Amino acid sequence: MSQRTQPELEPARPTPIAETVSVQEGAIVSRTLARLAGGSLTTFAFDAGQGLSEHTSPKEAFVLVLDGELEIAIAGTPHMVRAGQIIRMPANVPHGLEARVPSRMLLVMFAA
Repeated sequence: MSQRTQPELEPARPTPIAETVSVQEGAIVSRTLARLAGGSLTTFAFDAGQGLSEHTSPKEAFVLVLDGELEIAIAGTPHMVRAGQIIRMPANVPHGLEARVPSRMLLVMFAA
């Protein structure tokens, strides 16, 4: 996964979320927008066919699909999540995802 070194979001400055990350051919791109003691806010961009292999996290995670379509598997059950939809992934439960088309998402993580 490619991670560009970009600063976190500037406080008290409206920022179009679409400008925080861009899809790149054959790649996964991410940008951490905020990292706090209890969690983080990160945008991701996936080219079609790219994804994150199954893993677990000790934090509750919420994925909001900004555009495109992601197949997100939670505890082995696949869910098609489309632009404008959000899904919750419980802490310590295996999950992974794959982009069906070029896609962007916002990942919000909270300490469980």
